[in-house]
Amino acid sequence: MNRHWEEIQKKLESIKGKQLFRETKTYQGIDFCSNDYLGLATNPRMLEYYRSLTDLYPFGSTASRLVRGNYDSMDLFERKFASFVEGEAALLVSNGFVANFGLIDSIAAPDCYVFTDRLNHASILDGIRISGAKKKYYNHLDLEHLQTLLDKTNAEDPNQKQKRIVVTESLFSMDGDSPDFKKLLTLKKQYGFVLVVDEAHALGVYGEEGKGVLFRDLPKEDILLVDYRVYTLGKSFGLEGGIIVTKQLGRDHLVNVMRPFIFSTAPLPIISQLATFALDLLCSMDSERKNLQELASELKESLRSFGFSITNTASHIIPLLLSSEAEAMFYAKSLQEMGLDVRAIRPPTVPSPRLRISLNAKLSKKEIQRLVSALVQIRKDWDPVSANNIHL
Repeated sequence: MNRHWEEIQKKLESIKGKQLFRETKTYQGIDFCSNDYLGLATNPRMLEYYRSLTDLYPFGSTASRLVRGNYDSMDLFERKFASFVEGEAALLVSNGFVANFGLIDSIAAPDCYVFTDRLNHASILDGIRISGAKKKYYNHLDLEHLQTLLDKTNAEDPNQKQKRIVVTESLFSMDGDSPDFKKLLTLKKQYGFVLVVDEAHALGVYGEEGKGVLFRDLPKEDILLVDYRVYTLGKSFGLEGGIIVTKQLGRDHLVNVMRPFIFSTAPLPIISQLATFALDLLCSMDSERKNLQELASELKESLRSFGFSITNTASHIIPLLLSSEAEAMFYAKSLQEMGLDVRAIRPPTVPSPRLRISLNAKLSKKEIQRLVSALVQIRKDWDPVSANNIHL
């Protein structure tokens, strides 16, 4: 074995020793882990519409959108989605990671500062890294800390020759909590930074017609102050793809400089057609949104009543905090053996090990009760000594 493979083997052994080894695993059991929050990935009307389109489109888009990969359905969906969230223009890309990564790399540079919530998604952090910008972490949801960092930066650069960018998620996917957007917009008005908000996990679930947390928390005139909003089709839409909403000037800029957009094969053409159809469904799913919130409230109340530790979540994403990676893996494996698909989330994805319980509107109260009963039983069965070397 040559040196390279010896290094790889040693690294994997270290990962396994820390109970951090990952493997791909086909889903099974009741869904408590996906991001299909409204159940559109298996919605019968979506499936019927999909079948009606299969003769209209090629298998693939065949090229980037700037070559031969652009379709009328993409342009139509962009216009419709931008109108839906009351934005000026939108750009469809292959997925949410590309949207965040490519956007930040396109608007940041080594001569600017990017202030990021410490728990922002990897796509955001990687976009900052590749841009070469000066990265400034602020403590999770701590806008007073953000303001302190902004003041320090102003002292270093009083003439503001270097651009300031602030990036946050609207609903944090591993903690289920949200920023104080009223306070954040007050800071934006005071300091004049560029603001990027990722609404990936809120789209479809919160706000009027599922428009997102911003529409839940802010008046329209303040929402329009957000320079870039990032959305995804890979969660509540039940599809795949990313969407950046901004000014027409901003979209034109991204089309000309955003490398992952320019140099990637375009999304499948059928996706944008399905997304237009899904958007109409999503707007009308108030009963599903209400059911989802009721299920989340019941589960959180039950978990707390049985003494489980969860984050300060106010959403349908409910992280159950555990003491070690081995314990998280034991719980997840046991739940899956009981037909309940819950996954262990471990560092470096999150600071501390947990089960990420992600609810969807297709679940029932009976299934919520079944999950709680299973968790109570697993807690009785947990033995740290005999639970080593469990892999998920």
